[in-house]
Amino acid sequence: MLELATDSKQTRVYQEGLEDGERSLILRQLTRKFGQLSPQVRSQIESLSLEQLEALSDVLLDFSSLPDLTRWLEESLEE
Repeated sequence: MLELATDSKQTRVYQEGLEDGERSLILRQLTRKFGQLSPQVRSQIESLSLEQLEALSDVLLDFSSLPDLTRWLEESLEE
């Protein structure tokens, strides 16, 4: 039983680490593409789930302007 609890904890820690890494990479890429991001945009990105972060990583290179990102975030956070 203790082994199962340890595996569960390791899985959660791994998941959180994966999310943090994905989020950090996306924020760096968006900052490089658009310059300094507003606190509101950063906050929205930080609230995304791993699945939403993965979806954002798939489309962020298609954005031509910051309003494209803002629109995507608004649509994603509505779901």
